[in-house]
Amino acid sequence: MTFGQFVAILRARWMIALAVLVLVMAGTLVVNLMLPKQYRALASVVIDSKPDPLSAAMYGGMPSPMLMATQVDIIQSERVAVRVVRNLKLNENPQVRQQWLDDAKGQGTIEGWLAATFQRQMDVVPSRESSVITIAYRASDPRFAAGLANAFAQAYIDTALELRVDPARQYSSFFDTRAKESREALERAQAKVSSFQKDNSIIATDERLDVENSRLNELSSQLTQLQAISAESSSRQTQAQGLQGDRLPEVLNNQIVGQIKADINRGEARLKELNTRLGDAHPQVVETRANIAELRSRLDAETTKVTGGVAMSNTINRQREAEIRGSLEAQRAKVLRLKAVRDEGSVLQRDMENATRTYDAILQRLTQTSLESQATQSNVNMLTQAVAPLQPASPRILFNLLLALFVGTLVAVLVALLLELRDRRVRSAEDAAGALDLLVLGVMPKPGAKARSGSVRVSLMQQRLMAPLPQTGKGA
Repeated sequence: MTFGQFVAILRARWMIALAVLVLVMAGTLVVNLMLPKQYRALASVVIDSKPDPLSAAMYGGMPSPMLMATQVDIIQSERVAVRVVRNLKLNENPQVRQQWLDDAKGQGTIEGWLAATFQRQMDVVPSRESSVITIAYRASDPRFAAGLANAFAQAYIDTALELRVDPARQYSSFFDTRAKESREALERAQAKVSSFQKDNSIIATDERLDVENSRLNELSSQLTQLQAISAESSSRQTQAQGLQGDRLPEVLNNQIVGQIKADINRGEARLKELNTRLGDAHPQVVETRANIAELRSRLDAETTKVTGGVAMSNTINRQREAEIRGSLEAQRAKVLRLKAVRDEGSVLQRDMENATRTYDAILQRLTQTSLESQATQSNVNMLTQAVAPLQPASPRILFNLLLALFVGTLVAVLVALLLELRDRRVRSAEDAAGALDLLVLGVMPKPGAKARSGSVRVSLMQQRLMAPLPQTGKGA
């Protein structure tokens, strides 16, 4: 179908198309006038995801889409709708109760029936780029619509506060029980530490251990020194008991021994002189020899006396070494015992410190949850309250008429085309040529049509209506 054919069909059936269009628009107008007016009231709330001013300053930002979707679901929940019913006390209204009995036949609860009815008339529109949620309610009465929109907003605020406070109350009770148990555990740990310190006479374990360690180090140093002294005295004693006792420093430095040796040297010199002059048998030589022998006996006795002192000194050094060694072993055992006591006390002390930290942490959480359970301010605040609208939201007559004009036009064209398909007629030269499969030679003007002058128009009409004649053979 060409555009010319389409226009020809519409021109032929314009009255039917116009009737259909008028019928559609008239029906739309009648329906809109018969429909009850619906008023739409809007109330909005704003959600503060971080109500603490300090937290908001530190972690500023918009709420997440998940949070906004959750809040929308809360507003649309049955809990909020039931709270609206209870706040307005509609379940106590005899007329509403009778309407429920007539509509639901007494099945279910009146609160659930009213909540479902209110939910069908309520819309929730979250903002895309802010934390504002708009609550819209539709009703035939503008004041009732505004009242229900505000009631839903207030019920949502109260429910949000309950959802925040109720878990805090449960946690507060839980942490209260845990705090009592933790306090008892801390008291038991403190009692164990006190009893342990009392049984072991511990006042300051680390300080006492430092003192005992210092004493142990001092005894170890003394033992090392005595071992060196004892080794030296043992060496001198061995030398004194051998053939080199007269070479000991004690013997060489002894004045008596030195005096006796000097007397012996002088006696030997005189004996040599007397022996040369008087002979061996002279009484003076014999007397001098006897004096030298006596001096040697005294030298041996004095040397023995001095070397005996070296042995005594060695014995004393050994005894002192043994005493210091015993003290060192006793001090070492004491230090080890103190370390064992300190380790055991450290375990008890750590248990007490852990119990203290646990108790402090639970007490902190208990304080926090107790404060949150006593909160009276929600993080949802009323932004704007709904007011009774002056103009109805539906039906929108002008919009519906424009829509009816568009739809009616489409229906009218469709009806004209359907009628044309059922009763196909020749509307133009193209229809005739297509139906008969023949060439069009000319078109008769309509009755009453006036001829137009001008060679140009005649030429154009000839070009439009006259088809080229078939070519014949030469000489025809």
